[in-house]
Amino acid sequence: MGRFIYENDTRLDIDDRVLLHLQSVIGGKLRRGEAFTFNWTVDRSLGSGRTTVWVHPHSSIVFSYSGSRRPQLNRRWLEALMFTANSSAGLHLVPEPEELPGERASDDQIAVPM
Repeated sequence: MGRFIYENDTRLDIDDRVLLHLQSVIGGKLRRGEAFTFNWTVDRSLGSGRTTVWVHPHSSIVFSYSGSRRPQLNRRWLEALMFTANSSAGLHLVPEPEELPGERASDDQIAVPM
């Protein structure tokens, strides 16, 4: 279980694989100087509700992973997440789509679409 930390006080505990996909999308947006919202629901055990943060190139963000192995990226999931990040609703988690045979790419081959 990894952790997304925004501005040193807002935290989201999340699976390492999901976190790596979020890091890839967020990094792609910030490299282009684009600001956007990132939204998630708060687990019932933590009081429920929703959290939205405004992510911009000067945000303080930490991606902390619990595992030592880097998960593989799913190109289709990156595209789906980037689609939400580019929408007026902002970045939010969507279910991971199934990859087609032979579709998996190495990390250095994946370019997050605009």
